[in-house]
Amino acid sequence: MDSDEDLARAIALSLDEAQQKKPEVIIIDSDDEQDPDGEDAVFQAQLQKAIEESKNIASSASTSTVVSQAPSGSSSGSGVTSFLSQRAQLERERLERQRKLQGNVNTKSQKPEDVDTDDEDERPAKRRHLATSSFAGTQEASSSKQAKPQDQNFWKGELRQTATRLAEPRADGQPTFRLTQVLGQKSELAFAIVSSYALDLPWFYEFFDRSVPVILVAQPDANGYASIKNVLPHWIKTTPPLRSGFGCMHMKFMLLFYKTGRLRIVISTANLIAYDWRDMENSVWLQDVPARQTPIRPDPKADDFPATLQHMLHSINVAPALKAMINDNHPNLPIKLIDELRQRWDWSQVRVHLVASIAGKHEGWPSVVKVGHPRLMMVVRKMGMRTTRGSKAKILTLECQGSSLGNYTTQWLNEFHWSARGESAEDWLKDSKKKREKLPYPPIKVVFPTKKTVQESAAGELGGGTIFCRRKQWSAKNFPRESFHDSKSKAGPVLMHSKMIIAMLEDNAYMSKKSGIATDSEDETDDEIEEVPPGVGWTYVGSHNFTPSAWGTASGTGFTPILNISNYEVGIVFPVKDEAEAQKIACFQRPPRRYAVGKDEPWIQEESIYHQTQ
Repeated sequence: MDSDEDLARAIALSLDEAQQKKPEVIIIDSDDEQDPDGEDAVFQAQLQKAIEESKNIASSASTSTVVSQAPSGSSSGSGVTSFLSQRAQLERERLERQRKLQGNVNTKSQKPEDVDTDDEDERPAKRRHLATSSFAGTQEASSSKQAKPQDQNFWKGELRQTATRLAEPRADGQPTFRLTQVLGQKSELAFAIVSSYALDLPWFYEFFDRSVPVILVAQPDANGYASIKNVLPHWIKTTPPLRSGFGCMHMKFMLLFYKTGRLRIVISTANLIAYDWRDMENSVWLQDVPARQTPIRPDPKADDFPATLQHMLHSINVAPALKAMINDNHPNLPIKLIDELRQRWDWSQVRVHLVASIAGKHEGWPSVVKVGHPRLMMVVRKMGMRTTRGSKAKILTLECQGSSLGNYTTQWLNEFHWSARGESAEDWLKDSKKKREKLPYPPIKVVFPTKKTVQESAAGELGGGTIFCRRKQWSAKNFPRESFHDSKSKAGPVLMHSKMIIAMLEDNAYMSKKSGIATDSEDETDDEIEEVPPGVGWTYVGSHNFTPSAWGTASGTGFTPILNISNYEVGIVFPVKDEAEAQKIACFQRPPRRYAVGKDEPWIQEESIYHQTQ
C-alpha cells in the first residue's frame, strides 16, 4: 500500500472517529486559576457549532449582541469534523498566547492592590485540553434523547450524588441524580436561569426545547468586564465582573421555572459538560418550590434563603439579563424582576441555608456578613451550632473535601475555623496579624485523593484532569501535610468532583488547648448564652472548594472589617442530627484515612504524563 492510500485510510478513520462523537477528557484547572485569553474563544467555537445545528429549527440563528457584539467562531465550517478542527486550532493558538503572557499574568503589578495573594501567587493559567479517553464508552445520560426524565417532585428537598457509569450500581446502594432528572420534562419547562464555570454549549443545548428562553451565567472574558450577549435563539449569556480579570465565576446552580408555576432550585458541584455528568461523581441538591396563591409584600430586611438568593442574582449580573430577555420578545416570562422570587413563591419548606461568595472587596459589617466564610458564621449561629468560647466551648472538627487545594497558612485555616465555629471575625481581628500567624493548625481534615487512589480508580490517571494540587503547595515549608486524609467515594472506584464539608461537634472543657485559640474566662460575657444545638454538626455542599479564593480572606479591624474574595461561589448548609446521618450524607468514606507519612502523596496533575501542557 503506497503513501497516498495510507493517507486516505487515515483521513477516513479520523472522520469516522469524529462522527462517533467519542467523549472528551476535559482538563480544567483549579477554580483558583484564570485563563488570560482562552475561555471565550472556546465558548465561541462551541457556540458556532450549536448555531449551525439550530439553523434548521430557527431561521433567525443570530448572534447579535445586546450589549456588545459577540465574536463569531474562527471558522464557518459546520459538522463534527469542522467543530473538532476549530477547537484544536483554538487550543494551539491559546497555548501560544499563554506562553507569551505567562510571565506577565503572575506579576504583582497586574493584581488589584487589595487582593490577598496567598492563594494566587504563581498560579498557572486555566487550561482546557481535549483528548480522546481510552476509558471512554457510551455517553449514558449525556443526551436528552438517550435518557427519559422521571416526573418526580421534591417538595422537601433532596441531596444525592450524580450517577456515573464508572460506579454503577453504587456500592452503597444510594439513589442518584442524572441531568435529565434534574431538568425534568422538556415540554414542561418555561424558563431557566443556569450557571456553570466550564460549559459545553452544544451538548447542554440539546436538553432544551428550542423555544425555551434561558439565561446562562458564565465566566467573563480575560478583561473581567460584565457583559450581556445573545448567544443563541432565546439564549442570553451574562457574565459578572472580576477585578482585573482575576478569579472565576465558579457557581453551579439552576432556577427552573415550569409551566405549572412550580420553581425548582438546584445547587450543584457539576459543570455543564458531559464529563462531569458521566465520568466524575458530583453532588446535587434540589428542591421544588410552589407558587403562592397571593404574593407577599417585599421585606428589605429579610435574611432567609430567597433573600440571599436574590442578593446573589443581583451580584452576578442576572437582573439586566432578565430585562434584556423580556425586551427581546419574551414579555411573558414567569418572572419579571429578581425580587419577585421571594414574593411569589412559597419558600416555607426550604430548610437549608444558602451561602454565597461574591468576588470583590467587601467593607463594613453589613456587607461582610452577607458573603464568604462570615456568611457561614451567620448561618452556623442561625442553626444554633455556635461552639461558644471559654470553659463551655465545644470542639469543632471539620472534614473538608474537594477537588482543588489552596495555599494554606495557619492564619487562614484558623480564620475559617473561627467562622465555622460561629464566632465573629470582630473578635478574630482584635489580635494582631503577627499573633494570628503563630497559631497552631486547628482541627481540620483536608480530604483529598492520594496519587495511588487516582491511579487505582476506574479512570486511572486520565480521569484526574479536574483534581488539583501543585507540587509547590505540597512541598511548602509550613504546609499542613499532617492534616491530609484520603478521599475515596462510597460509590466505588470513581473520582469525585464534589465539594463537601462535614462539621462535627463534641464536648471538651479544654477547647483552647486543642485549637490554639485564646479563650480567657473574661470572654464569657453575659450575652454568650449556652445553646443546645439541634444536632451533632452541620454539612456544606456546593461549588466552594476549601480555598481562600472561594471563601475569602479577612483583614482590617474589628470595627471596620474587609473581606477579599476572588471567586463567585454558592452552596447550602444544613444541620446533621446524628452520626448515622453524617455517614449517609458524606460522599466520601468516613472516617477518612490519614495519609501515611513518607508513603502517601496527593494527586498532582501536573506531574502526570497524561496531563502535560506541552
